[in-house]
Amino acid sequence: MGFAVVIAFLALFMLGFPVVYAILLPSIAYVIIEGLPLGLLAQRVTYALDSFPLVAVPLFIFVGNLMNLSGITDRIFRFAYTLVGRVPGGLAQVNVFGSLVFSGMSGAALADIGGLGRIEIDAMKKRGFDASFAGAVTGASATLGPIFPPSIPLIVYGSVTSVSIVQLLVAGIVPAILCTALLMLTVLVVATIHKHPRADHWPTLWEVGRDFLPALPAIVAPALMIAGMTSGAFTPTEAAAITAVYVILISALLYRELTLDHLWNSAVLTARSSSAILIIVAAAALFGWILAVEQVPQSFAAALLGLSRDPVMLLVIANLIFFVAGMFLDSTTATLLLVPIIAPPLVLAGVDPVQLGIVTIFNLMLGLLTPPLGLSLFLVADIAKVSIRQLLKALLPFYIPLLTTLAILTFAKDLTLWLPRMIAQ
Repeated sequence: MGFAVVIAFLALFMLGFPVVYAILLPSIAYVIIEGLPLGLLAQRVTYALDSFPLVAVPLFIFVGNLMNLSGITDRIFRFAYTLVGRVPGGLAQVNVFGSLVFSGMSGAALADIGGLGRIEIDAMKKRGFDASFAGAVTGASATLGPIFPPSIPLIVYGSVTSVSIVQLLVAGIVPAILCTALLMLTVLVVATIHKHPRADHWPTLWEVGRDFLPALPAIVAPALMIAGMTSGAFTPTEAAAITAVYVILISALLYRELTLDHLWNSAVLTARSSSAILIIVAAAALFGWILAVEQVPQSFAAALLGLSRDPVMLLVIANLIFFVAGMFLDSTTATLLLVPIIAPPLVLAGVDPVQLGIVTIFNLMLGLLTPPLGLSLFLVADIAKVSIRQLLKALLPFYIPLLTTLAILTFAKDLTLWLPRMIAQ
């Protein structure tokens, strides 16, 4: 019966049903057919949302929205341009560097694209960059947000697997910096070949200081948050609340640009985004409970371990599964549906759950850039006003650093784990 539920979900999804309906309808049918009390539906759905770590999700979404509306994003962009605008590629380098800085406040790829990415694409087009190239850089650099703290997908992963969220967030720092370096190197090569425009002079110390000071409060926030979590001063959820209060204070008292309209609009946008994520969390919890009752994860684990017991080989197989899933499902849905099934046999075989979390989320972020249903592709194409075909053509060089990063994370686990281990000592 469990596999029938899975097949029904896949059939509804392929027929174009919204993900939530594709998950819920087979689950409800299972409860009715098995003669289980209907109150079980409400119990499993509400129980999934009774989670303290998940409170961080709407808080970090609120932070990203507030930064966009209160002008903090503009200051980050201005400082990034002053610092690296003269490097070959100019604004394209700013795009990548700015995404790393902004990801430390938004925690989500789509928030990065919709916020800083919109500013970057418009600025690049005005400076003479091809619209498809501007969109490609924006989409590729947006993968940094979900692996650099704070990270909404890593918080969801941690809540599903009961892995330390602090360990997961800290583990994402080095991979994010590595990916940033590889993306900037790729931009440098492409910009040199195509002679893309860049700033007309290297910045003076005065210019760096002029633009650094306004951006400093926003840049400092992720460092304070990470220091607080690793020292045990507060949990990731408390860090999200503190960050939200911090952004409100600097917007109101330091920048003096915060208005009641900004707060209200940020709250409305947050409610919409959070509800879209959390309703999937609730539906997936019911779906996952049914699979657990029917012992689908155990059957899958036996089949997977029957293929190989080598941790690296199993991680490669998991990569393929998540990569294909990422082509069709958003990261939250894929994490909630697949991780409870795939993670146990891999951990049993010796794969570190923290490394698995980073590899899983980064892989799913690549799915956002992969047809046929990559959400980042459609959002970037809409902002840049280009076709998906044009965007994919411009994206081709950027798959090289992204896939290289994924390969390094898969085969060199110490790169991911050394910082969490050092902090844990």
